[in-house]
Amino acid sequence: MRRLSPSLREKKRYLAFEIISKTKVSFKELSEAVWASVNEFMGTQGAAKAGIWILSDKWNPKTQKGLMKVSAKSVNQLRIALALVTKAGRKKIIIRSIGLSGILNKAERYLADNELITDTNSSNYLKIDIKNKGDMNG
Repeated sequence: MRRLSPSLREKKRYLAFEIISKTKVSFKELSEAVWASVNEFMGTQGAAKAGIWILSDKWNPKTQKGLMKVSAKSVNQLRIALALVTKAGRKKIIIRSIGLSGILNKAERYLADNELITDTNSSNYLKIDIKNKGDMNG
């Protein structure tokens, strides 16, 4: 059986995401919560057509960031399903979409941990610690 040419294949996208929670979430808890939300929102057939894969080798438990692979036509539906996730196990969580790319290497750039944003427009530099979600040191 011959493979499909690239122009006939389903286009895919890589969605970078992060977990916002007071406690760390394991990959298993995340996976179960995402699949439950996707199945509830899109149904089994919709989830199958979307071709969603949570990439376990790209999950970083320390930074709570990871990548998902999804069909280009189903990106918005996946984002909605992720917004509906409120719990992983017994932990309250928010899944925030960081970025979207059609190339895995570029999607991995969204997973880089940016620690400091500097606003150079003001006379005082505003330092925002992204890890602590907005603690300001002036």
